[in-house]
Amino acid sequence: MSNSRIAKAKFRVGQMVDFVPSQRGVSASARSYKIMMLLPSEGGERLYRIKTIAEVFERIARESELLVTSSPV
Repeated sequence: MSNSRIAKAKFRVGQMVDFVPSQRGVSASARSYKIMMLLPSEGGERLYRIKTIAEVFERIARESELLVTSSPV
């Protein structure tokens, strides 16, 4: 069995990241988010469940919408 189809995640659960939504009209109430869960890839791109303390809900973000945080934590 080959693991070549399973891409290594760029971020880990618990890590703080900056969320930069790629879609127009999608606003983020904060910039720093915490990775809550790694999700399966969709369309060849890893998905993550993220959360910020500024919101009561979690979001799903593509790996390309996340950056290593610039905020000290």
